[in-house]
Amino acid sequence: MPAVLSIAGSDSSGGAGIQADIKTIIAHGLYAETAITAVTAQNTQGVFGVVECDPKFVSLQVKTVFDDIRPNAVKVGMVGSSGIVNAIAESLVEAQATNIVLDPVMVASSGSVLMADEAVDALVEKLLPLADIVTPNIPEAVVLAQHAISNEEDMATAARKIQEAMGGEGKWVLMKGGHLENAADDLLLTEHGREVWLRHKHIDTPNTHGAGCTLSSAIACGLARDFDMQSAVSKAKTYITGALEHDPGLGRGSGPIDHMWETR
Repeated sequence: MPAVLSIAGSDSSGGAGIQADIKTIIAHGLYAETAITAVTAQNTQGVFGVVECDPKFVSLQVKTVFDDIRPNAVKVGMVGSSGIVNAIAESLVEAQATNIVLDPVMVASSGSVLMADEAVDALVEKLLPLADIVTPNIPEAVVLAQHAISNEEDMATAARKIQEAMGGEGKWVLMKGGHLENAADDLLLTEHGREVWLRHKHIDTPNTHGAGCTLSSAIACGLARDFDMQSAVSKAKTYITGALEHDPGLGRGSGPIDHMWETR
């Protein structure tokens, strides 16, 4: 059974972070492993507290996973500080990790900030070059590329800047377009710089908590099963679309999606 390691923060409400990743990996029939970077007190209405793990302990979690049940793919999510970024980067290099999916989580769906400015700089310097694919939404892409985005042309320019920061050819960027007005089209910039537009209807739901975490984990699942990158992204998009369409309507804020929609 292929294994997927999620390196991310814990969401006490169960909709995002480690909990969303575990549900996604199980829904894909794979074995879920975790390295927790932070524990949060949150629900669908906001993040009310964050306690970060010690960077050395994050490293220890990653090392012990690789020393025993080596993951076939790695998803990296919430990293709140530069110390944790450095610890993750060093651990992944030491373990010679492959199939790394980076979801640059900066702000929760409730609007709460989850990453310090210094952590963003460290992420660009240390983690971006290690990733095989990065999956920013538009606000995250603006920060990573230092380029304003208001249309598809801007998305393409920003994606190329991010790909360059990753190391250029051989790296993939999936930029999620849901923040553009009246659009929900995503841009996949391939390893050779080709633009592939993934066009689909906008799903009218306020319940999107954990959608980004889920998508990146689903891509990691595809890579763990030896799908090529474009197939892994395509299958992950189908999965997240169904999860959004079948949201269970839980909570009084931005509610969670249904990770197990295919089995119901």
